[in-house]
Amino acid sequence: MKKIILFLALASTVGCRDHKNEIKTGFEGKPLPSFNVLLMDSTTKLNTENIPSGEPVVVFYFNPYCPFCRAQTEEMLGNIKSLKNIRFYLVSNFPFEMIKKYYSDFQLNKYSNITVVQDYDAYFGNYYKAPGVPYIAIYNKEKILKKAFIGQLGSSDIKSLSVE
Repeated sequence: MKKIILFLALASTVGCRDHKNEIKTGFEGKPLPSFNVLLMDSTTKLNTENIPSGEPVVVFYFNPYCPFCRAQTEEMLGNIKSLKNIRFYLVSNFPFEMIKKYYSDFQLNKYSNITVVQDYDAYFGNYYKAPGVPYIAIYNKEKILKKAFIGQLGSSDIKSLSVE
């Protein structure tokens, strides 16, 4: 089991990116897809259809071991006051224990606008054909996809794109 986890960690860091690149998904202008995720209490499931409208939504697809994902999280947390009106969903399909450690390491429970979830069916990455992480999808307040990026993205870019 440890070898499998190590292999997953190493294999997925190959897709880590340190610079932003806008990706044309073909889903721009379309709503956030409906899929189920598991919240960090390990029992509550959330369907993305139940994410409320009214505030911009950013889905941050991450690998708990990717150094660029970790840097992206630090950058967002360092600017969280300017991002307070944006709902962040940090999504990973890694094993729950690894995601929970990431959640704990960054003390993400302290932020009311951040929700960390396990995409146990690997739906998000497959739907968007995410070529790597960090993968950031920015939705407007009606949950319509505006733009998607691979690689790190500055908080000022996230903020300006989410309110356009």
